[in-house]
Amino acid sequence: VQLQASGGGSVQSGGSLRLSCTASGSVIGGLASVFRANDMAWFRQAPGKQRELVASILVNGETYYRDSMKGRLTIFKNPAKTAMFLQMNNLKPEDTAVYYCNSLSQSASWGQGTLVTVSS
Repeated sequence: VQLQASGGGSVQSGGSLRLSCTASGSVIGGLASVFRANDMAWFRQAPGKQRELVASILVNGETYYRDSMKGRLTIFKNPAKTAMFLQMNNLKPEDTAVYYCNSLSQSASWGQGTLVTVSS
């Protein structure tokens, strides 16, 4: 299964973006099972830096947010559990990165990600 992130763009400091994650490919149980049966997460990779965990949502609904972004992020799934989203508010220049979605265990193939650029 491959996961595609979308919704990135260029915003000014303080702006907001909502990222979306959808699945494609073949998986036992159907694509809906990707988001229903797995702990999922958003990651990001800034230029010259390693990929890092940004937020995660467990099957039981528990969420985790990176300390530097707490209070500015909301991770959630749609009611049908066929997609995952990351609402990002009050963006800062240091949030500039390519954002990726994957299972928390990083078991899916990495997609191209979606670029978020925040200017001051």
